[in-house]
Amino acid sequence: MTGNGVEGSAQSARSRALAVLRVRGRALAVALLPAAVAVILLAGGSTGHLVGHGWDLARWVVGAVAVVVLLAAAGIGAVVARARPAMSPTVPVPEESAPDLYRLVRDLADRLDVPAPSAIALTPDCDSWLEDRTHPAHGPPAGADRDEPDGPGALPAGRSRRAAAAPVLVIGSPFLWWMRVGELRAVLAPVVAGTGPSAHPDIAAARRFVRGLDAAVAAASTAGRCPLSHAVCAAVGWVARLMLRGCREDAALMERGVAAAAADRAQAVDYGLRIVAQEQVGLAYAGWDRLLTRVALPAWRMGRWPSRLDAGVVAALTELSRRDRLAEGFASRLGERPACDLLEEPGTVDEATSLLAARLFHGGPAGTGPDWAPVDWADYPEEVVDRKWRTDAARLHRVLDALGVRRAPGSPVGDPHGATLERVLRHLSADHLLASPPHGPADPTRTAEPTRTAEAPPSAEPAGPGGPARPAGPAGPAGAVEKAQAAPVAGPVAAAEPHEPHEPHEPHERYDSCERHESYGPDDDESDPGTERGAALAAGLSAELAREEAAAPAAPTSAESGGQTPAAPPWDEGALPLLPLQPPRTGRELLADHVTAMVCCAAMDTAGAAPGLDWLDGPSLLIDGERTADLGPKVLALVEDGDPGPLRTWLIDAGIRPEKPVRLA
Repeated sequence: MTGNGVEGSAQSARSRALAVLRVRGRALAVALLPAAVAVILLAGGSTGHLVGHGWDLARWVVGAVAVVVLLAAAGIGAVVARARPAMSPTVPVPEESAPDLYRLVRDLADRLDVPAPSAIALTPDCDSWLEDRTHPAHGPPAGADRDEPDGPGALPAGRSRRAAAAPVLVIGSPFLWWMRVGELRAVLAPVVAGTGPSAHPDIAAARRFVRGLDAAVAAASTAGRCPLSHAVCAAVGWVARLMLRGCREDAALMERGVAAAAADRAQAVDYGLRIVAQEQVGLAYAGWDRLLTRVALPAWRMGRWPSRLDAGVVAALTELSRRDRLAEGFASRLGERPACDLLEEPGTVDEATSLLAARLFHGGPAGTGPDWAPVDWADYPEEVVDRKWRTDAARLHRVLDALGVRRAPGSPVGDPHGATLERVLRHLSADHLLASPPHGPADPTRTAEPTRTAEAPPSAEPAGPGGPARPAGPAGPAGAVEKAQAAPVAGPVAAAEPHEPHEPHEPHERYDSCERHESYGPDDDESDPGTERGAALAAGLSAELAREEAAAPAAPTSAESGGQTPAAPPWDEGALPLLPLQPPRTGRELLADHVTAMVCCAAMDTAGAAPGLDWLDGPSLLIDGERTADLGPKVLALVEDGDPGPLRTWLIDAGIRPEKPVRLA
């Protein structure tokens, strides 16, 4: 540790804190200026120096202005002082539930010669920071039982909240499960070292002032007020924003100086190990992001929340080390003591952080219920993957029913025995491909037919599901709709030429398993499927999903749900989810999802496949115990180009029979 560097950074932070406080002083001076002028005028009148009708009028006017300005300043000051600052949603970790973790943090603070954090909390994120929770709004409500030690900002009896200046240490929960004890200590060293500069009175006062202004702006922006209250709040918000703009740069430089001083001080603790631990931070972040978007998000959409997300990070990163030779060295660390051993009941803490992650990134009630229940990893394939695929397949066939598409040639619309993959293939196939690929299991007696890409059924069965792809359906509204959706063919049908499987281009590369993985920002050319039938079907799916979401019951409150979280958490539950993982899916993404689900259902019901969980890719299809990784490009060829050839070839190779009905949700 370089003493000069620490002192220089701390001095810079203190000077910037004084600059922030000068903004507060200038605002106070502006508020007191009319009152000071009024005092001078009154004093001049009482001494006989400022007499006359004009001075009397000036005294009344300035006095009235001074009273109004003082009242406004007092109101704004009260709002800034009483507004509840933003608080990060976390899971509190009482000392009795993690004595070893508290001991590690206190030993670290002693080595760094800084105050120890007042409490520890966990957050479902790959980050760690210090958070000041000394504001009265962050404490237990009046009249609450003060003997409860599990509040994240709980203080010992006899100490005022302002006296305990040490902030709360917030630790990313994935760090505890993936990192070893030594690595966690090295990562937390610069964070804990920040309690030293934070204890300085000027820095603490400047931070409270900035947080108060930020909270006042948020309070003034609350909707649902009467016109008079709205006007008053607008004025308060304008003044608070004006002061925030005045101190924004100095506040940022102050925090930068505090971070620099903490980093310089932490160099004395496990410096070499911290370099290695930073690599684990990046790896944990990548694994956590992939686990949330690929594995947890499908479960949340099905009303299930995985109760062991942090343990899943270890499994995902272990799988990554098995697949990626660059990560092979990381697996050797698993023999060391993990940091989660510092908790008395890591399973309980993991469940609490998993529920918080579900609420932050997806939304949902605070407690459990029939429509919002925890799921173990062992039950994930049946509880999530199977239900998701069958629910999507049922929705797909409901939309096809609404479009008037018959489930099988000659069967009435809505026939419960006609929910087949063949129906989807026929509807999405372009006209110039409708007569080409057959379907059904391979038959050696049919391979001599030179005009087929694969084995085709005999022409004596034109009306069955294995017949030509353009049967002469019965007249009626459904047949008219189907004919109207078909594009005319210019020239002969190209059924005699074999279809080469499409080479996966860039949009196809996202489909590396049976479950399609969504992009974070759809491009303009990917907004809608490429065929007219696909566009109509995608629009129907979007409308059906919107109806289902609108009909879904509202999430119950904490008190109604019977959960074990507090009834009034210190953060705004109305804003959940705070950090949604994905933007709304486009029509093409929805259609590809549902077609993929239908293919997977057909594979499970006709070829003995099984749903599975891939730690890196989420829901996956297992055929003969092997993960299927090449289905995505075939589905995209059907959705985007109306070409069923690659998918039909894949179905034949896998032994899947698309003409057989599947079980829907």
